[in-house]
Amino acid sequence: MAGRIKRHIDEETAGKDLSGKVYIVTGANSGVGLETTRQLVRQGGHVVMACRRPEAGEEVAQSFSELKGSYVVMRIDLADLQSVRDFATQFLRKYDRLDGLACNAGMANMQRERKVTKDGFEITIGISYFGHFLLTELLLDMLKQSAPSRMVIVSSVVHAGNPRNRPDVDLDDLSWEKRPYANMTAYAEAKVANILYAKELAERLKGSGVSTFSVHPGWARSNFGSGANWLMNTAMAIMRPFTRSMTDSNEESAQSTLHCLLSDDAPNHSGAYFSQSSVLYRDRECRDGGWPMESPNPNAKNMDTARRLVDLSFDLVGLNNE
Repeated sequence: MAGRIKRHIDEETAGKDLSGKVYIVTGANSGVGLETTRQLVRQGGHVVMACRRPEAGEEVAQSFSELKGSYVVMRIDLADLQSVRDFATQFLRKYDRLDGLACNAGMANMQRERKVTKDGFEITIGISYFGHFLLTELLLDMLKQSAPSRMVIVSSVVHAGNPRNRPDVDLDDLSWEKRPYANMTAYAEAKVANILYAKELAERLKGSGVSTFSVHPGWARSNFGSGANWLMNTAMAIMRPFTRSMTDSNEESAQSTLHCLLSDDAPNHSGAYFSQSSVLYRDRECRDGGWPMESPNPNAKNMDTARRLVDLSFDLVGLNNE
């Protein structure tokens, strides 16, 4: 698949002056989050690098010294809802605008055993979805106040499944307390949840000037899969030279998020799913991706499920009690 399409933001979008604009990027210290941050700073934006390990953020941000914009590193642990609350409180005290929120951080539990966050959520959906849900809702008034503004949440090709097995969120067991644990199914369900949230939020915010998107960044050459056992790590290392033509650099994988954050066209498709091309789609017609792209998974387009998921999420993160 060496000749496949690789989408990049156009020259006009890459040349926009972002001076005076403020962005938050979670997981900004490595991989796709780092390259998303780098481009925003290159164009003059101010980026709040929301990192679980602030020291790692400070280290990599030294490479921004010659760029036009600015940055600050702030700590957030998406596996700890109190940390998310603390981050939001600090941000709102310091800033009076938010032009874009990139909910980039995520993980997959590479172990067979179920793990949970500090608040008891299964760790994959806890970090990828619930942490970002709470962060977004806490910052929603600021996004509205700063409109036109945008929120992007990272999903994955894995949400699509295959024609015989389409993942769906289990609203009766989001944290795998009742079912036998299956780590990659948990990952797929979390990524369906992210798409549904972007759709529900777009519906809820219609007319507010806040646009929302979910994205598949591509098959990024990042640290995804860290924490796997030695056998899987060895297998991935052996396969890496053979998969290079099918994978994307972190810079290439940042393009869909950047398009949604910056392009003039993206707000015309609020709530939509945007995808870099990927050989990992089991539906061959989806492999070229699209900005936007119709998901082949009907469960990722079910607005009744989306609304029920969000209603349940408000209760589970304790927002209804505030």
